[in-house]
This record gives sequence, structure tokens and C-alpha cells, in this order.
Amino acid sequence: MKKLESSLKNMLLVLTGVTAISVALLAYVNELTKEPIAQANAKTLSDAVSAVVPGFDNDPIAEKKMQTVNDVDYAVYPATKGGQFIGAAVEAGAMGFGGELKVLVGFDAEGNIIDYSLLSHVETPGLGSKAADWFKEGNKGSIKGMNPGKAPLSVSKDGGQVDAITASTITSRAFLNAVNAAYAAYAGQNVSDAATGATQKVVEPAENAATEATDSISAK
Repeated sequence: MKKLESSLKNMLLVLTGVTAISVALLAYVNELTKEPIAQANAKTLSDAVSAVVPGFDNDPIAEKKMQTVNDVDYAVYPATKGGQFIGAAVEAGAMGFGGELKVLVGFDAEGNIIDYSLLSHVETPGLGSKAADWFKEGNKGSIKGMNPGKAPLSVSKDGGQVDAITASTITSRAFLNAVNAAYAAYAGQNVSDAATGATQKVVEPAENAATEATDSISAK
């Protein structure tokens, strides 16, 4: 019996030691990789901002403002050229089929969509993952030039003008909801959910979007 108790104690001591060493190693590796990961993420964001709202001569990331819409905070990166507001890139997210997807949307001074970058997602490869390119210029579901200020974007199945990704309507709806949310933060207004039509506040006409965005961002 004593031999059994002794063996059990030894096993517990060994397991405790292994666990402690594993935790220490993980903490060490995390510390080593933390800075490189942060730098990589910063470069990814910088490249995405340059892609979705090109032509600026300021530093949109350094001038980032937080905009709150429907109790949700959004990062807004204002773009200026020669001191003039030319648009903004806005981060927004929505729940897709596999989980949250995050998108960065670029708007010009009138609130028209310039381009977008899918920052992260967990959608099905070959289906929902196509959102990375499906809605870009030249593709079937292109949203370039559209203005959510005139009407929230929605898929054709819901009466909208955007073609959904084949066999991925849920992902498409989530993506467009994220784009609508990004516009809401850009214009400082609330927009409706493309699928349900629920609205808390009416969006201003497109011609007022730039003024709303500039005033709202400047006030932060």
C-alpha cells in the first residue's frame, strides 16, 4: 500500500513539474512572438488602408478615431490629401456562417464604396471564404461605387442589388451587414440590417455623408 502511495505521489510531482515547465515555455514563446505578430498585424492593416482608400498624404492609422454606433465601437481611419478630406477606411464585423468576419471598407468623400479588404474570417473554404474577392470590382457581386447611404446593401434574394456568393447566402448577408455598419460609422448614423430591415435612425442622403463623417470624426 505504501509503495502504491509513493508511486502516486511521484506521478503527481512529475505531472506538476511537466505542467510548470510547459507553462513557462509557452509564456516564453508568447513573449518572443508577441512583437513580430504585432508588427505583422500593423503592416497588414496599413496595406489594407492604402488599398481601400488610396491617394491620401496623411497618416490615417495615426489619426484613427473611434465611432460608436448602436453601442458598438468602430475604428475609422480618415484620409486627407492636401488637408482636404477625401474619404475614410472603416473596420466593421458581423457574424457569418462559421463565426465573425471582419472587413475594412473604404469610402470616398461622397460615401461611395471604393474597395474593401476582408481582414479575417472563419468561413467555409471554397464557399464563404470567397467573400475575400466576390464583392470586388469586376466580379459578379461587385459593390464598388455603391452607396449604403442611399439604401442599405442587401443580396438580390432579399430584394437588393448584390449577387450573393453561390451557396453562401448567410456569409453574403453577414458581409453586407458589416459593410452597412462600416458606412454607419463613417457617416455617424445608424443603418438598417439588410436582412431584417430593422432601423434605429434614418441615414442621411449620400450628398451629406462626407459632411457627417468629417464633423463626427473631428468631434472625437
